[in-house]
Amino acid sequence: MSDESTTPDPDPTAAAPEPRELTQAPGGDPEVEQTGIIDLHDTRAIPSTSPTTPAPVPSASEPQPPVSASGPGLSDAGDDAWFDVFGGEHPTEGAGVPARADAAWGSDRADSLAEEAHRSAYAPPTPAAAPPSATGPGASTPPGDVLAGAAAAAGGTAYLGSVPHAPAGGDPDLGSGPVPSGGGVALTDPPAPSARRGRGKVVAAVVGLCLLSGVIGGIASQVAEDRINLAGSTLPEPGPGATQRPAGSVANIAAVALPSVVTIKVDAGSEGSATGSGFVIDGKGHVLTNNHVVEPGVNGDIEIVLSNGDTEKATIVGRDASYDLAVLKINRTDLKPLTLGASDKVVVGDQVIAVGAPLGLDQTVTTGIVSALNRPVTPGEGSESSFINAIQTDAAINPGNSGGPLLDMTGKVIGVNSAIARVPGTSGATGGSIGLGFAIPSDQARRTADQLIATGKATHPVIGVNLSRTFVGDGAQVLDAPDAVTSGGPAAKAGVQAGDVIVGFEGKRIRTPDQLIVSIRARAVGDTVSLKVERDGKELELQMTLEADPAK
Repeated sequence: MSDESTTPDPDPTAAAPEPRELTQAPGGDPEVEQTGIIDLHDTRAIPSTSPTTPAPVPSASEPQPPVSASGPGLSDAGDDAWFDVFGGEHPTEGAGVPARADAAWGSDRADSLAEEAHRSAYAPPTPAAAPPSATGPGASTPPGDVLAGAAAAAGGTAYLGSVPHAPAGGDPDLGSGPVPSGGGVALTDPPAPSARRGRGKVVAAVVGLCLLSGVIGGIASQVAEDRINLAGSTLPEPGPGATQRPAGSVANIAAVALPSVVTIKVDAGSEGSATGSGFVIDGKGHVLTNNHVVEPGVNGDIEIVLSNGDTEKATIVGRDASYDLAVLKINRTDLKPLTLGASDKVVVGDQVIAVGAPLGLDQTVTTGIVSALNRPVTPGEGSESSFINAIQTDAAINPGNSGGPLLDMTGKVIGVNSAIARVPGTSGATGGSIGLGFAIPSDQARRTADQLIATGKATHPVIGVNLSRTFVGDGAQVLDAPDAVTSGGPAAKAGVQAGDVIVGFEGKRIRTPDQLIVSIRARAVGDTVSLKVERDGKELELQMTLEADPAK
């Protein structure tokens, strides 16, 4: 449907219509223009049966002819002047023709009558006027008088027509000024000013309350939407490889695991900064990583960057230097944790996947195999030295990978990447991956993480001996000193003596003191283990129960 006007363009040759002066009606008001249209030059006046003579106002005492269906002032004989002029422009039949204007439902006339009745019900009281009476079967009453009479008979007041405007200088609230004669107002008493002001205050209060409710509701809905959009847009999701690659493939495993792997940034102030890796281990916001990653941030700031770039402040729940493990906490409970597998089921040659942020390059995935098991690794120096019975892998591990997960081909964590081997003569600043990386076994990581979350510290199993660092033979020699064996400790109870050389632990050959230490640390407090001891050229088999380090 076009939105162009259907009004015919004016004839350029035709003379412009002369200005028409408004004549003064007997009541003092100017004569109302019949068309009511602003663009007078494009409008044809509505014809009437008497262009110059106004229609007489019906009297209540005189019988009136029945109102025609054609409208007031038009006869039923077909002399409808309006229709003669405009009727040809409108169809009278067909599906597109609306209901008649004087139909019993949805019509302008029915709406007008209903509005008049509504106004009559709320009009102020006036002295009741005697209703006109019917004089005979042929008598008729104009519709307005019928409504007015019905309202007066019910004890109410009648109101007909539109509300007249007060003349200049009059008070609209008081209705001052002359009332046009022949108007539709059947009453002379306007509503009380105080009542109108009271209704105005109520209406203003209701409108204000609605506006306030709308503002509050809009803010609340926006906040709820922001929260919904925030949870939905910030939750890390698996990459395309999770669905576009076969289950069990490297791409599939990496895509599923990456949302749970985080980058850890430590700001130690004047001492510098560091970057490491970690991974989510439960639905409470706990992140597992290496102790040497977070150690500089004990008195600094620690931030965790998720796979989608979101950054969260982190606090240290607990850390343990001996196992080189630490647990952090962030204020997120919507992250998916990785599953810890069984490291004691791993064998040499198993394929593995290392995930982390080497050299600050987050979300990096490398692959390799398990190249050795039970490697004694003691990274760190002095009191911060760690003792790891490590899984060795040839997957590329570099500085920054520390704390990240080492996954098997089912996507489970079998180790926590912790250290790399370096070529002799190189330092940490220049060393990189040479195909020998080490990871803390997941069985050890699980026990330590549980202890750190529960108590903030970890327990270490010991046998209660001091080992010599100058012994050059195979095995771990107990110092030949009076206090070398702790009185009442597991070794003393089992019969270990000063100067004994421990050459076997749980059926495995022991060649160095560090190998014995990491083998013991790989066990749990309360485990019963066996030792093979050489004393005076003889080998002895001893049984003992591991106890917690009293110093821890």
